[in-house]
Amino acid sequence: MSAAERMTKLTISLGQLQIKLARVEDNLESAERMISQAAARDSQLIMLPELWSTGYDLENAGDYAHELGAGMFAQLSNIARDQSIAVFGSILERRGDQFMNCAAYYDAAGGLAGVYRKIHLFRLFDEHKWLGEGEAPTMVDLPWGPAGLSICYDLRFPELFRRYAVEQSAKLILICAEWPLVRVEHWRALLIARAIENQCFVAATNSCGDTGGTVFAGHSMIVDPWGAVIAEADEDEGLVTAEIDLDEVDRVRRAIPVFEDRRPDAYLTR
Repeated sequence: MSAAERMTKLTISLGQLQIKLARVEDNLESAERMISQAAARDSQLIMLPELWSTGYDLENAGDYAHELGAGMFAQLSNIARDQSIAVFGSILERRGDQFMNCAAYYDAAGGLAGVYRKIHLFRLFDEHKWLGEGEAPTMVDLPWGPAGLSICYDLRFPELFRRYAVEQSAKLILICAEWPLVRVEHWRALLIARAIENQCFVAATNSCGDTGGTVFAGHSMIVDPWGAVIAEADEDEGLVTAEIDLDEVDRVRRAIPVFEDRRPDAYLTR
């Protein structure tokens, strides 16, 4: 899409859910309610948490996972189309003989615009025992600008976000997560840091409340390229909505041309 054809202002809703472990229909009902509320607010995109339909019931992944285009993926496509709103969040995918933590971006017509499979598996939740590793970053060319996709634990690996910003000119990073309350300060600090160092917007949706004995942090956030938090949820279930202007990314990058002063020859190693 050419720059002349792009819109610059995007209204995002963050759907912060308390996920009910292994209760797919209950979680879907909650998600559909939030998607409808976001559409009523004229949001163009709603973001749902990581593994929002099941939580971390990974040992039973075979009971929930479907191939792209089937099962929950098909339902999300239909919901996005019916509500005329883009939807992003991760669910379990069956891919050959593996199960993947798969974040899919459906546009407002229900089309599958991008698929990201989690690269960094979180050993503390035994993801490595049950899931396959994603193999590559994923960019989506949105009407508002290029965006990079990521999931939860990826936030601790700045190299991924640097690639999105420097090599692929991302103006927006989307993150869906189940981040525990015990490490909420890490969550907040890292979201702000990723926005500042990459001079882009970061939008992140987390789960909240007790799911399977772990209390999740909430604090879903949208951070601007200066590192200012322009929207943040508390620790309860709810929907947070804000408008961002992607032109702000260009203004910040012109004001402080950090990328032009990088010296990868001096400090990057294999």
